[in-house]
Amino acid sequence: MATDDLMTRALETLGDDGPLSVEAIHRLTDLADVPESMMINEVADLLDISPHTLRYYERAGLVEVARDSNGHRVYDAEAVRRLVFLTRMRLSGMPMRDLQHYISLVDAGEQTVPERLDMLLEHRDTIRRRIRELTLSLAATEYKIATYGGSTGPDVQDLDTATDRTTLPHEPLRPALRTR
Repeated sequence: MATDDLMTRALETLGDDGPLSVEAIHRLTDLADVPESMMINEVADLLDISPHTLRYYERAGLVEVARDSNGHRVYDAEAVRRLVFLTRMRLSGMPMRDLQHYISLVDAGEQTVPERLDMLLEHRDTIRRRIRELTLSLAATEYKIATYGGSTGPDVQDLDTATDRTTLPHEPLRPALRTR
């Protein structure tokens, strides 16, 4: 099951407009149907990342992986759960140096919880800002789709293409420029 599949499962738990839920994340990291131990290619397929990335995470100190008698990496459920978290944080834009610091705090024990919380609160603010920026970019894209006569997404109100909606809310509307 690839990372996209894991995310799809979590998003389906939320529904189309459901509130964010810690339960969705618990389900995302519920690896009950995953084998007790996995080889590097199996984990790479599960998370939709390359074996090279997994080896990099190990070299960077983000995850510890046992070896079998032949020296092959063997990932247990704890390592896979950590990798699910790592891939989510990387996808959300957390820099490697921050992720390394966070994991070093986790490994240092419970006394680091306040610092970990601070890091995650700051990262949450960064994610929220990116979401607002992406929402604005989506609105601009939807506007252009509407100006070309296309259908916008279901969450976008009909746009009046006779006026230029690229102005800010406090600016007067201008006649639309036809840019094809």
